[in-house]
Amino acid sequence: MEYTVKPTHRVLLGITGGIAAYKSAELTRLLIKSGREVTVAMTAAAREFVGSATFQALSGHPVYSDLWDARPANGMAHIELTRSNDVMLIAPASADFLARLVHGRSDDLLSTTVLARTIPLIVAPAMNLQMWQNPATQRNVATLKADGVHVIGPGTGDQACGEIGDGRMLEPAEILAALDAWAQPKVLTGTRVLITAGPTQEAIDPVRVITNHSSGKMGYALAQACADAGAQVTLVSGPTHLPTPFAVNRVNVTSAAQMLAAVEAEVDEADIFIAVAAVADYRPTTHAEQKIKKTDAGLTVNLEPTVDILAKIAKYQRKGRGKSGPPFCVGFAAESEKVEQYGAEKRARKGIPLLIANHAQSAFGADENRVTLIDERGAEGATRLPRMGKLALARVLVHEIGKRQATVGYVA
Repeated sequence: MEYTVKPTHRVLLGITGGIAAYKSAELTRLLIKSGREVTVAMTAAAREFVGSATFQALSGHPVYSDLWDARPANGMAHIELTRSNDVMLIAPASADFLARLVHGRSDDLLSTTVLARTIPLIVAPAMNLQMWQNPATQRNVATLKADGVHVIGPGTGDQACGEIGDGRMLEPAEILAALDAWAQPKVLTGTRVLITAGPTQEAIDPVRVITNHSSGKMGYALAQACADAGAQVTLVSGPTHLPTPFAVNRVNVTSAAQMLAAVEAEVDEADIFIAVAAVADYRPTTHAEQKIKKTDAGLTVNLEPTVDILAKIAKYQRKGRGKSGPPFCVGFAAESEKVEQYGAEKRARKGIPLLIANHAQSAFGADENRVTLIDERGAEGATRLPRMGKLALARVLVHEIGKRQATVGYVA
C-alpha cells in the first residue's frame, strides 16, 4: 500500500538576482542528494552573483538563461522546461521578480517559463527588511498566494545589508523540508496535534538525574510528518539536541511533572494526542539541594511513581473550541520482550484507541524503527509494519492515525 505521494523527482530551480543566490548552490546539492533531478534556470541578474558553471557542475545538467536558447528541438525552452519537470522552485525570489510574476511579465526566460508553466510553482522570497515590509511587496505576495503560488518564508535574522529582521531567504535545508512538506498529502488539514517526545530527567541532586536512552527522534519525526500533513503541531519535548521540525511549535520541558503541565496547558485545543516521550515511571521522593558527596557507603534513593500522562489525557474532558471528551489518543510502548502481548495489555489498561509498540533495543537512538500497531482487536489483530527510516515510518503512521481518527470521529 502506498502511504505517501512520490517525491517531486524533477525540480526546475529558478534563481533570480540577489546575494542569497549563493545559497542556491547548497540547495542544488541538497536536492540532488535527496534523489531529485535538478534543472537550473537563471536570470541575467542572478549570473552577476553566481556563475552558471557552478550550477551545471552541481546539477549535472546545462543551465538555462537565454530566452532564445536553441538547445530544445522546437526552440521553445520556456515550454520544454515545464514539460520535463514536476515542480518549479524559485529560490531566491527577489522583490522585483515577485512583482513581475504578479503582472504576468514575460521578458526573459525565467519569467516566460513561469507564465507558460503547467506545473506547481513555489517561491522563496529573499530581500532587505524594508523591501519585504513595503506594502507593495506584501500586496504582491498576497496576490501570488491567491493565484495558487506556494510561498515559503522568508526567514528572519542577519542580512547582507547589515539589517536584522524578516526578509532573508530560508536556509537550503529549510527549503528542502518545505518542499518535502508541500509534497505530502494533507490528510490532517484543520487538525491540531499535540505530541510528546524525548526523555524526561528526574533530579536526584543538582548534578545527578534519572533518565533513559530515548533520543527523541521518533517523536520529532512524527511532529514533522503531522505538520507536513497539514496539521497545526505543538511538540512538548524533553531534553534533546534535535532541531525543531519545520513549522512546528516546540515547548521544552525537563521532568515528567513539567511535561504533564505543558500537555495540560495545550490539550484543550488538541484533536489528536500522540504520546511518544519516554516519560520516567519513577522519580526520587526528595531532591537534594546540594550535590550529594560520594562516600564509601552505598546510596539509597527512594522512588515514587510519576503521573501517567497518557492515561490521564485519555480521560480528559476538553473545553477548547466546543470540544468534549478526550482527544484521539495514541500511545507508544517500548518493550524488551513480548512486545505485542504487553502492548495490547497496555493499550487496554490506558483506555486508548491505538498503541504503537516497538522493541526498545532497536528503537532508542536509531535512525530506523520497526513497529506494530495495536487497536481494539488486540495482539491477534496487530498490524506489523516493516523496518524503515523514522521519518518514512512517521508518514505511514500519520496516515494510519488520520484514517482511524476520522473513523472514530473524535473531532467535534
